[in-house]
Amino acid sequence: MNKTVKLIALVAFIVFASINSVQAQQKFGHVNFAQVYGLMPGQDSIKKVYETYAKGLQNQLATMQAELESKYTDYQANQATWSNIIRQTKEKEIQDMQIRLEDFNSQAQIDLRNKEDELTAPLIERARKAVEDVAKENGYTYVFNSTEGLLLYATPSDDIMSLVKKKLGLK
Repeated sequence: MNKTVKLIALVAFIVFASINSVQAQQKFGHVNFAQVYGLMPGQDSIKKVYETYAKGLQNQLATMQAELESKYTDYQANQATWSNIIRQTKEKEIQDMQIRLEDFNSQAQIDLRNKEDELTAPLIERARKAVEDVAKENGYTYVFNSTEGLLLYATPSDDIMSLVKKKLGLK
């Protein structure tokens, strides 16, 4: 009986020692990713390209708005003298222009977001790669973005999706 207790104590000691050893190997870090990104060279050129692109869209929108206002002013000034068919045609033109203007404005917002993503993606990727390299070089298991609490790096690990789906009875 005494040997059994000693054996159980020894096994428990080995298990707890190995758990502590595994926990001691984990190393956590954090970085303010937005600050890193903001310090990277190339921001000025990105800003200039983006502003030029945005200005082009704004100029096109202003041209379309001026054309719409011109047609509307002409309509107001001449509607009393036009026949019914001409007045209806002019109203339809104005409505169609308003729709095109709204569509252009919506698409321009999407294009601006896409352009920003296109321009900033290489810098973001360089910064992300630097975080990953530093984490690997210094033995970090996890690196978090300190401003948003997002995981920026994790050591390669097993994807347990299939196990979780099985546990939940999902296919």
